Amino acid sequence: MVVEAVTVMEFDGSYDAGRGSVLNLYGEVEQDAGVMWGKDLSVGAVASVKHVINTIRLARLVMERTDHVLITGDGAEELAKQFGLWVPSTELINEIKINRYKSLIRNLRSRYEKNADLARKLGLLGTVGAVAIDRDGNLAAATSTGGTILKWPGRVGDSPLAGAGYWAENNVCAVSATGIGEFIIRAMASFRVATLVRSGVRINDAVRQVVDYVTKLFGPGNIGLIAIDSSGNVASAFNTEVMGRAWSREGMGKVIVAHLPSDPFP
Repeated sequence: MVVEAVTVMEFDGSYDAGRGSVLNLYGEVEQDAGVMWGKDLSVGAVASVKHVINTIRLARLVMERTDHVLITGDGAEELAKQFGLWVPSTELINEIKINRYKSLIRNLRSRYEKNADLARKLGLLGTVGAVAIDRDGNLAAATSTGGTILKWPGRVGDSPLAGAGYWAENNVCAVSATGIGEFIIRAMASFRVATLVRSGVRINDAVRQVVDYVTKLFGPGNIGLIAIDSSGNVASAFNTEVMGRAWSREGMGKVIVAHLPSDPFP
């Protein structure tokens, strides 16, 4: 279900994942994604993928159909071709993206300029993710992204890295992260949440503590977390102005959606 939830958002085009993926410094799409199954800590991930809409499905194939954890670049592209996920660049790059890219690239002082602040200003931190628990207590997490706009080609963020962009471990919790990948990696944010939960910290306190930790180290505006623990308790925390998030349970008959910090959310 986490793969299916992320797949919907990749198809949507409103987020920085799948159809909506931003362009790198050379005007290309390069996507990263990862998925984790908490029962046996199985992981599948891909990075620097240029011709796939549903990158999370490709990550799942790595987990279930290969002996590997992470496949990048040409190897990931070849795997996508073998399983019918490869699409031409025209499916991912449109006139809107090209015009935005041309406008931004003209204003760059240097091709080596750091662009994290630019991403913040444009609000282009729309990595997508999902966490879930099934009726048997198995936890899962998935994260997918197009990365940071105008990133250096070949740059890999947190989204395909277990422990950074996601983590799932039965009897502990499942976590998915969004934000500036370099900071999330340095904090190993998702695994840090799991470590706190394992030590007895409640899930809502754990995600808040990790976001506060990242904020203290690197400042605000760079991380958001969603999580669920082994009892089905849902939590989220972020240091941005808004973060879209939603949750539901079997039998609820509705989905609870929130954006602002003040919005009702478990």
